[in-house]
Amino acid sequence: MTPEQTLEAIVRAADSKKARDITAIRVFEQTTLTDYFVVMTGTSTTHIRALSEEIELKLKREHEVVPHHIEGVTSNWILMDYTSVVVHIFLEEARELYAIERLWSDAQKVDVEPYLVKKEEETK
Repeated sequence: MTPEQTLEAIVRAADSKKARDITAIRVFEQTTLTDYFVVMTGTSTTHIRALSEEIELKLKREHEVVPHHIEGVTSNWILMDYTSVVVHIFLEEARELYAIERLWSDAQKVDVEPYLVKKEEETK
C-alpha cells in the first residue's frame, strides 16, 4: 500500500468508530520519521482503545497491513506506527496538552473529508 492508501484506510476505519476531529498532516518534508500523522480524539479510554482495535483489525483484514508498533493502550494517548503513517488517538485533554497539530504547524494539512461518512448517509 502507498502511504496515501494507508492514510485513507486509517481515516475510514477511525470514522467508522466515530472518532472525533480526525486530522491528517503531511510531515515527510519536515521529518524522516514518517510521511503522515493522523490525529483523532476519542470520548473515553474505552473509546480510544476501540478506535485503535478497529484500525488495526481493518488494516490487517482488508489490506494485510499490521502496525510496526503500538504503545499507550492503557493511557489517554495511543500511538500506532504504520511506518509511513503514525496514528495518534487522544482523549480530548491529552490532545490539547500535547498539541501535535500546533507542534507540526509548518506541515501541510491533508483534506480527509472525502474519506469520511457524509452526514446525509448517517441519517438514512
